[in-house]
Amino acid sequence: MKQSAEAAGKQQFNVGICGLGTVGGGTLTLLQSKQDELCRRLGRTLRVTHVASRRRNPDHDYSGVQYSQDVFAVADDPAVDILVEVLGGTEPALSLILRAIENGKHVVTANKALIAVHGNTIFAAARRRGVIVAYESAVAGGIPIIKALREGLAANSIEWLAGIINGTGNFIMTEMAQKGRSFEDVLKEAQALGYAEADPTFDVEGIDAAHKLTILASNAFGIPLSFDKVYTEGISKVTTADVSYAEELGYRIKHLGIARMTAAGIEMRVHPTLISAQKLIANVNGVMNAVVVKGDSAGSTLYYGPGAGAKATASSVVADLIDIVRSYGSGEAVRPASVPALSFASLRDDVPILKIDDIECEYYLRISVRDRIGVMAHISQILMQHNINIEALIQKEPDAAQAGEVIVPVVLLTGKVQESNMNRAIAAIEALPEVVERITRIRVELFDGDGN
Repeated sequence: MKQSAEAAGKQQFNVGICGLGTVGGGTLTLLQSKQDELCRRLGRTLRVTHVASRRRNPDHDYSGVQYSQDVFAVADDPAVDILVEVLGGTEPALSLILRAIENGKHVVTANKALIAVHGNTIFAAARRRGVIVAYESAVAGGIPIIKALREGLAANSIEWLAGIINGTGNFIMTEMAQKGRSFEDVLKEAQALGYAEADPTFDVEGIDAAHKLTILASNAFGIPLSFDKVYTEGISKVTTADVSYAEELGYRIKHLGIARMTAAGIEMRVHPTLISAQKLIANVNGVMNAVVVKGDSAGSTLYYGPGAGAKATASSVVADLIDIVRSYGSGEAVRPASVPALSFASLRDDVPILKIDDIECEYYLRISVRDRIGVMAHISQILMQHNINIEALIQKEPDAAQAGEVIVPVVLLTGKVQESNMNRAIAAIEALPEVVERITRIRVELFDGDGN
């Protein structure tokens, strides 16, 4: 590891940035504007010496900085000590990071999808080469949630965490709740404002949040990254009626990522969730992010802030750069194992990741039925046969007519039940001749005793 050993005695650490979009450009600006303050913090200089992007951005200052269109030129530059990857996507990002590692460079990345899917490979390569791969900016933008899990809560056994970790989805749910707007209407505005891409699938169907939850769960429980085992459900089927009924019952609907350690195994799931309107996380609105972590010693702690944006995400990128430079003692080689990449020096592979059918929670059900005598008795009987309690019930006034018959929405909250059992009960209810369409089912989380 020649380069890192040489870097140990250096007073200047050279940074190469690959990608000058929102985050990369913000990182370049932040490093250039805070030279003096960073030097005071580190006792060393942290300077951008090489950048690569497809085209020059005239808004950036390239004085004293080498510019390349080939990102691999940065990975191969012997003068660069730390490579910042903010390209996004899988390729060439994965090949770039592995090239940089092989060349003995440390890496800072904001690429949550890459870490969630290929992180195990990347971290193994970094261990073999003796370099650091840091990724605070990959989850929740400017919120230092990875540092909190890896360092601040290191004395805790994490029981569960739950987060609003996609700003686009939270903006949509907030607008639906506060203004009674439809999902489709708010999505169009989110796209116009730049919060959602032209293809919003990753945001609204929960894939982006699942990438982030994968990383959070691995740091919380010390397990290998397992993106393929995260249950993922989006918000596109949530209606304004559901939002209104939830409010009437004292709840808000949020698109949450939830990871929980149970006696049976680990839950990792992303889906719309009813949470009490009294909880702090239920009142996180707009494009903001928040994560609640429940530890056995610290109890519940809440982390709140911007989940995206040039300044917020660049703040996390630069914090990772600072940590890497600080890992060098005076005249010593780097100590990359001081804080393991996924919080734990050894990861557990003996804890199963539960399938969604195996989880237990409470449920919100919205059932559209023909307005006939005895229909509630039939529904109640089926729920009773499956040992499911009704905790709350709303039977609304007729809202439509179908084939000359009045259709009535029935909304209820159930007690805690295993999902597989709820699936059977829903199938039986949907088979009733009085039930006219698929039942809407949203999971409910109480987060009892969390203080948040």
